[in-house]
Amino acid sequence: MISIALRPINFIGSVLSSLTKYLMNSMKHTLMTLSLVALAVGGGNAFGETINYGAPISLEVAKKVAQAAVTEMHKKNLELTIAVVDSGGNLIYLERSNQAPIGTVDAAIGKAKAANGIKAPTKVIEDQVLNNNKVNLLGIPGAFPVEGGVPLIFNKQIIGAIGASGAMPAEDGVVANAGAKSLLP
Repeated sequence: MISIALRPINFIGSVLSSLTKYLMNSMKHTLMTLSLVALAVGGGNAFGETINYGAPISLEVAKKVAQAAVTEMHKKNLELTIAVVDSGGNLIYLERSNQAPIGTVDAAIGKAKAANGIKAPTKVIEDQVLNNNKVNLLGIPGAFPVEGGVPLIFNKQIIGAIGASGAMPAEDGVVANAGAKSLLP
């Protein structure tokens, strides 16, 4: 009798354990999705801070940012296209190396616009797709799930974004980050 009484308890315990695991995984999935939506819509950056849009980047500052990226590009002996958009997502400056493929123009602009739109580096989207199987993000208009787009932050406000394209995504990201860092005091 005792062994018969334990079987239902073990079965109920097993069901409860499975249900708990399911709910925890479901909650993790929901929280991750909400975090990304909050990031994309609510204006938080990759570190959870709220960053507002500021006045659009000027042509003079856009050229300075692009020059810092180009300097990094030359150090790494790369041929890239560098695009800078303002806080409204409008192209302000574009520079294409002589040997950068033509297709890198649209990619650099797309990365810059996406980084500006989500207020975070495009690597955030890439990581969500690759590491968390969030392939549904590929269907969002303007999402560019490839590293190389970085917001430009000045006085704690986003004034635009920079995109780099033409090398491997990690290298594009290093070049774009070099441009973004040129705005630091």
